[in-house]
Amino acid sequence: ACEGAKIGMLDMDATGLRKFEKELKAIGADTISFRCNVTREKECVSSIKKIIKYFGEIDVLVNNAGITQRGAFVETQISVYKKVMDVNFFGSLYCTKAAIQSIISRKGQIIIIESIAGVAPLLGRTGYSASKHALHGLFTSLRTEIKEAGAHVMIVCPGFIKTNLQTRALGPDCKVTKRPQSTLGKQDTPENVAEAIYKGAVKRKHLLVLTLIGKIGYWISRVAPIFYENQMAKKLQSELK
Repeated sequence: ACEGAKIGMLDMDATGLRKFEKELKAIGADTISFRCNVTREKECVSSIKKIIKYFGEIDVLVNNAGITQRGAFVETQISVYKKVMDVNFFGSLYCTKAAIQSIISRKGQIIIIESIAGVAPLLGRTGYSASKHALHGLFTSLRTEIKEAGAHVMIVCPGFIKTNLQTRALGPDCKVTKRPQSTLGKQDTPENVAEAIYKGAVKRKHLLVLTLIGKIGYWISRVAPIFYENQMAKKLQSELK
C-alpha cells in the first residue's frame, strides 16, 4: 500500500477484513475486501471476479490462506488431511485458476506462501507437509508454463513465524489441538516476513527462503537429507508424545 498498490483482500473473518480495510484506506490505499472461504471454489471464483471488476485487472495474486496440524500419522484421522488440503492446496488452486488469465495478460505475478515443509520433511505434520509439497509441485510447474508469456511465480518458504496459524492447529481428531507447539530456533515476525516478500516480489525471485533456521534447514535438506531427517526428528520428537 505504501508503494501505491491497490489491494483486494479475501478472508473468512469479516470483522478482520473491515478492520484492515479501514486501516489501509486511512493511509490512502485504494482497497476493497470480500468475505471468502477458500475451500469453496464458487466463492473463490466469485470473489476474484468482483476484484477484477472493481480494479480492472489483477497484477499480483498472493495465496496466503493456511492451516496446519500436529500429531502422529498413525493417530491422525483422514478428515484432517482433507481439511488441510482443502485450505492449503485447493484454496490456492481455486484463486489462481480464477485469476490466471488476468495475471498472464498483465505479465503479472503469483506469490505462494509455502513453507520449508514444502521442500523438506517435517515430523508430526504429515498433512501440512503434504499440502505444501503439493503446492511446490503445482506452482513450480505452472511457472514454467507462464514464463514465456512474461508472467511469474515466486514461492516463499518461511521457517517458524509467530502468527495465529499455530493457535488453530488441528490435532489428530480434527479439533484444535491443546498440545504445545515445538519450534526450531527463534520465531520471526509477520512484519519482517512481509517486508522480505515485498522485496523478493520486486526482484521477481523464484524461491524466497526466510529465517536463519529456515535457510540452514533448506540447504542441509538438499545436501544431506538423511542427516536433516535425523536431526529434525530429534528436535521435534515431542510432537509425537
